[in-house]
Parts: sequence; C-alpha cells; structure tokens
Amino acid sequence: MKFGFIAHPTSVGLKRYVKMLDLLQRNTQDQHTGYNRELWGKANLVPFMNFAKITSASGATCEGMIKYMPLIAEEMIADPRAIAERVVAGVEEFVADGAELVGLGGFTSIVGRRGEATAAKSPIPITSGNSLTTYAGYKALMQIKEWLDINPEKETVAIVGYPGSICLALSRLLLAEGFNLKLLHRAGHKDKAEMLSHLPEQYHQRVSLTGNPDDLYDECKLFAGATSAGGVIDVAKLQPGSIFIDVALPRDVNVDARPARDDILIIDGGCVTATDAVKLGGESLNVTIKQQLNGCMAETIVLALERRRENYSLGRYLEPVKVLEIGELAEKHGFYAYPLASFGERIDRQHVTNLKRYYHQDIYAIDKGDTSQRLTFIDNIIAQDPAKEDTLDRHHQFINPMMVEFLKQQRCDNVFRKAQGTMLYDNDGTGYLDMVAGYGCLNLGHNPSAVSQAVKTFLDEQGPNFIQYISVPEHTAKLAEVLCHLAPGNMGRVFFSNSGTEAVEAAIKLAKAATGKPGIAYLKNSYHGKTLGALSITGREKHRKYFQPLIQAMVEVPFADLDALREALQRDDVGALMLEPIQGEGGVHVPPAGYLSAVQQICRDTGTLLMVDEIQTGLARTGKLFACEWEGIEPDVLMLSKSLSGGLLPIGATLCRSDVWQRAYGTSDRFLVHTSTFGGGNLASVAALTALREIVAQDLAARADELGSYFKSELQAIADQYPFIAEIRGQGLMLGIQFEQTFDGAVAASAREFATRLPGDWHSTWKFLPDPVREHLQAAMTRMEQTLGEMFCLKFVTKFCLDHQILTFVTANSSTVIRIQPPLVISKPEIDRFVSAFASVCEELSTFLD
Repeated sequence: MKFGFIAHPTSVGLKRYVKMLDLLQRNTQDQHTGYNRELWGKANLVPFMNFAKITSASGATCEGMIKYMPLIAEEMIADPRAIAERVVAGVEEFVADGAELVGLGGFTSIVGRRGEATAAKSPIPITSGNSLTTYAGYKALMQIKEWLDINPEKETVAIVGYPGSICLALSRLLLAEGFNLKLLHRAGHKDKAEMLSHLPEQYHQRVSLTGNPDDLYDECKLFAGATSAGGVIDVAKLQPGSIFIDVALPRDVNVDARPARDDILIIDGGCVTATDAVKLGGESLNVTIKQQLNGCMAETIVLALERRRENYSLGRYLEPVKVLEIGELAEKHGFYAYPLASFGERIDRQHVTNLKRYYHQDIYAIDKGDTSQRLTFIDNIIAQDPAKEDTLDRHHQFINPMMVEFLKQQRCDNVFRKAQGTMLYDNDGTGYLDMVAGYGCLNLGHNPSAVSQAVKTFLDEQGPNFIQYISVPEHTAKLAEVLCHLAPGNMGRVFFSNSGTEAVEAAIKLAKAATGKPGIAYLKNSYHGKTLGALSITGREKHRKYFQPLIQAMVEVPFADLDALREALQRDDVGALMLEPIQGEGGVHVPPAGYLSAVQQICRDTGTLLMVDEIQTGLARTGKLFACEWEGIEPDVLMLSKSLSGGLLPIGATLCRSDVWQRAYGTSDRFLVHTSTFGGGNLASVAALTALREIVAQDLAARADELGSYFKSELQAIADQYPFIAEIRGQGLMLGIQFEQTFDGAVAASAREFATRLPGDWHSTWKFLPDPVREHLQAAMTRMEQTLGEMFCLKFVTKFCLDHQILTFVTANSSTVIRIQPPLVISKPEIDRFVSAFASVCEELSTFLD
C-alpha cells in the first residue's frame, strides 16, 4: 500500500530549510537535464522524501512519499479557505502518484476542520495523525510519572489547548490514570458547562478551567500543550522542576531553542522513534531518518502497514480507545514514544530525575535553618543504598553533567562499590581489571592492607592530625626525613601539600623566590596540572586557552631540542626549568637517551634550577624508585604526589635542596609566606610512610622493570601486525599505545564522491562558493578527520571495558594514546589477560588495516 503525507514547516527557519531543499533540488535537475520552464514553475507541494519500501518490525511493508506545503502556520491562518483548497489539490497530486491514503500534518489538517472538510472532498481516505500524536504525548508523561515516582493524586497536570482534539483525548486518558487537571482554554470561551460536557461527568470534580495562562504557573509543574496558536506558555514563569510536554507544532512555549534554565524540561511530546528492526527504505550506511518522527506522519505509515484504507483521526473527538489502539499498532510495527527528546536533542532518565527533588518535598524540602531537618536530610542520603543510575544522576546534577554524558557515550559509565588490589567491582559483583590505577595513584593497588592498617591504627589511637603551626607534627617530620634520604640529589627540605598540582605551585613560587627571576622554562606537550600556575607551564593549549592571561614570562621549549633549551635558559628572566622525566599525559613520550643528563648539564652551566615533576613517574613506576635515576639526574627541586600515600589520602610533596629553600624562605619575614592548612597533616604522613616502606619492601621498582619489559614486548608483537598501532612506548609499567588510524582526506573524498555521482554539476558549485565558505569547510573537514581518529582509539577503551572487563583510558593531552598504568602489584597472568584482550580487540577492529 502506498501513502502520501503533506507536511509544512513549523518555523521561519524550517521554511527556509524547505526553500533551500527546493532550490538545490531544482538546480540539480537543471544542471543534469538542462533548463526547463516547467521545472522552474510554481509548485503547490515541494517534494521531500520517497520511501521506496518500508518494512516494519512485524515484517509488514508499504511505500510512500512526503511533500511539503511551503507555508508556516501564520500564512495558513491568514487565508484558510484557499489553503484548504491547496490541501485537497495536494491530496489529488498524491492520488496521481498512486497513493491510497494521505496523512495531514499540523495546520494542513487544522484548516480543514481537523481533517473533516478535507475528507469530504478527498477521493481517498485521510488522517490527521492526531491519535498517535496524542498517544506519544501520553506515553511521555507516563514515563516521566514512573521516573519521578509521581503520585497522580498529588500532582495537577495543566492541559494547554483544551478542548482541542489532542488535548481533549489526552485529558480523558490522564483522568483515567487518576490525575487532576487544570484545563487552559481560549480566553473567549466562557461557557464552562459546555466545555465540561466534552468530558465524562464522573471526572468533572477533578478538573478546573481557566482562560489565563498565569493561573497555571503556581499550581502546576506538569504541563502538556497542543494549541493551534503556539507561544502560549512563558518559560520564565514556570516553577523550578516544571516539565512541559509540547505535543503539537508550532511549540506552545515562547522559545525557539533549548531554554537557558536547567531546572525545567521542555519535551518534544508528539513524536515517535523507529527501532532498528524498522527499515524505511533507501538506507545508506544503515542511516535513515528514524528518530523523532512526527506522530501524525508515523500514524499514516502505521495505517499503510496495516493496509487500513480508512479515515482514522478526524474531528475534535478522538476516542481514547482508538488512541490506545493506534499506539499499540505502532509499537507492534516498531514505533515507540521513546527515547524522549527536547528541541530535537535526546534526553534520558537522568535529565528527568534531576528534577526529582521538586516532586518529593517530604524528602528534599528542608528548612535550612532547622537543625533537625538538616540532620534528617543528611541521614537519609547517607543511609541510601543507591542503584548505579542514582549515583550517575547525582553526579550529573551536582558535579559535571558533561562528564557523565561523555562516559555514557563511550559506554564507560561505571559505578564501582568495592576495590582490592588490581580489581574494581560494580554493584552486580562483576570484577574489572584496573589498568588506569588513578592515573598512577595506586602503585600498591587498591586499598593496600598495610597502609589501611596504619591509618586505622593512627585513628584508633586518636592520633593528632591538624596541628601544624601550633606544634610540630611528628609523623610528617619522619616522612620528610625519609623522602630527603631516598630522593636523588641532595634534598634537604620538603613542603607538603594535598595534590600534584599544589606541589607544582609550590615549586613555581620557590623558584621565583629563590632566583628572583619571574620566568620558568617548560617543555611543549608537558602536563603539570590545572591550577593557574601549573597551567602556565603546561604545554598544551587545549587546557590553557580558557584561562588567559596566565602567569607571564613562562617560556615554552620544544621537547628534546637541546639547542632551543640552551637558548631559553640563557635569558636573563628565566631562573628555572620544569620537566617530566617521561611525558605521561603528553602521550607517554620518553626522551631520547642522554637527553636528561644533557639538560642537567645545561642547567648547571646557566645557573638554572632544575625542577623535576615525578608526580606520575616517581615511586617505582618506571622501574626505578625515581625516574631521574635512569640517567643519574640530581634535581634541585623534585615534586611527588599520586601514589605517595598508596592512593588512600591526598598528599603532595615538593622537595628541594637546603640552599634553595634558604634563598627563598630563610628569613623571619619569609618562612611563613607559603603554607597550607591541610598540607603536612600527620594522617596523610602515616599513610605515606607506610606506602614508601611497602614500595621498597616489595621491591616494586624491580618488579615494574621486569614485568614492564615483558608487557611492552608482548604488546609490540601484536602491534607489529596492525598498521593502525603506530608505537608502543614507555618504561617500566608506564606504557602508552599510540594509535594512528588515519582518516586524512576521508571527508574530502566523500564530498568529491557525492559531487561526482549526484545529478548535476556539484564540482562547479564548489568552485563558485565564496572563499571564506570554502576555507571554513576545509577547516571543518580536517578537524572532523582528526576526530574520527580519536573516535577509533576510544572504541578500544569501550571494547576493553564491555567485552573484557578491563579499564583503560586515553591521556590528557592526546586522545589517540591509551595509557597503561596498572598497579605495580599486577601479576603476570593479569598482564597476559590484557595482552590477550588487546590482540582480540585489534583483530575485531581490523576491518581496515590502513
């Protein structure tokens, strides 16, 4: 069976989109076959899409066409009689093309008395599609009810556009679900009894009527709207937590895009989405228009699939039984009201549950001045045993929504409940091998028992923690002595902080105070942290550009370029050099042999402080206790953090020679100019002392060297088989896999291919595009090709996680490098497990070798 559907643009922007399609389509035909006056004549309908064959989830088939009537609602209202005639003429066009059923979209239905007048003149059956549109809005509201755990008796739903056909049918369905309703009608409708007569009498006590939208905002948080006017609801007046199901077009909210407010939701409520089992014909690359199909069009398709040549949704009264019937038929054929969307963008459960607190005042509405209420609230939160989704919801709402959405996109939105050694366990008890280890924080593994016991003992004995500056912390003093004796060089002072980036900040201030020079040299592609000072010597513009201006006089030097380094350190305003022995976040780049020792000599020759960031490389990670030891480097300043406490407590340390500290802080005016409230507490020092002891006692440096060499050679053997693995690099158990699945030229080739094979002369069109347009398109194509390479790398992350329960991630400065930094207590069988998984994923993603 063949159908036709008459759509129309619902905004000026979409009208211009239709205009663009029409111009391109006609111009293409003109270039292909030559000028034809009829081709450039006035058209009643603009062709949009042909469905050569639609196959539903049930195996039923049909075919059809969509054409646009290129008029917006205001233009139709201005001359409804003439437009009604054009609609009938449009139906006749479809009949000539072989259609046996025609669907009317939006105002093409309204101008014909909701399809009734058009049906009277039409030679074939028609439908307005309003039944499935109503069903989609109803199902969206039912899903929201479930996600927010709403009691219908406690929430009044505002229906905007009563007694229009969609709103009337929706009202009857919601009343049957137990909701109370506030019905907004046109201000001119005064006969209350007449309007109530459209509803069964048993429901009259549960509805109220108003002609003023302002009467809705204070009483209602749930809305559904389907007016013919559009723009009825003022988004600014909605209560926090409000959800508006915008069922019909044009929109009933007074905004054209997603509103700035994040405490409300506007949901596209009259749409359905086809499942993968539905084939809409003409698919290329398994891509076709399947999401957010307007309910009116989808109803036409469903009726054609059912071979029902009948007038279906006409007039004001849409029987609820028929609304539910077409909904069930739609689902049978693979068309559902989910996923939900807002202004075309998909939304999921989290977007809705972010508003949950507005619907459960008994839990979330507390008097912030009432101690007992605050305590009850805190206790309720602590006592909860949340599902994974609840934790993701909280993170999305209160911490970083984009991070949660990114992790979901990569299928890495894990929530773990238990950790031990090299393993993490989720709510279901599934174990994951952790090859990230907190980016190098967990050299001893998760929850190392010796460190945990030392911390527990200190707390059980009620040891004093924050006593700095009113007394000397005993354990912190011990830790300082151990670090100074273990570290390379002649270290004599330690400043304690809470993180690696704070350790770097301390080093920056130390260098400035000790040398009297404002400048510090650093290496391109380095990473030293994200606080303002650390960013100033981090060599990646991606991290820096939003925080300019940074600290001035910092000098970037190319990696492994000794001549450039010598030139930079000879400047009068540069007093120190900051570097990493291996650039971890830069992509695990190991400097050439002899480079670090040459750097040290240049620093000695120029009187420059050599400051070495061992935050990620230190404490046995690379096969030595300190990576400096590989080339006998003796830094003037050394930074540590990450695994210093065994990953249990935040701690950072900035070590330096005694004479450097003396120049910087060795006077009565200076000795307290750089301090930290939390830095240097006994508790973190107890953890760090025990962690250091365990690292040495277990000889983790030798273990990292031995296992790292084996690991690297095994990975290399696999990488040699696949050109998209550019390099396996690193040292010890600090490894990186560099991917190089290049897509250079792919987008341009695609454009040329389409330009060659599509009708017309698109190559000529490209030539005559304005220069700025072509330049922007070229830049966009290049960036898109880079993004595709990053996407390929991230698929390895996804497949490791989902297929093999192994956790990996990319480096901060490069999304084409996967880091391998497991706990140093990893076993050889666990390494073999990763190697086997790596081989498997490489094979599965090797459709294209180059």
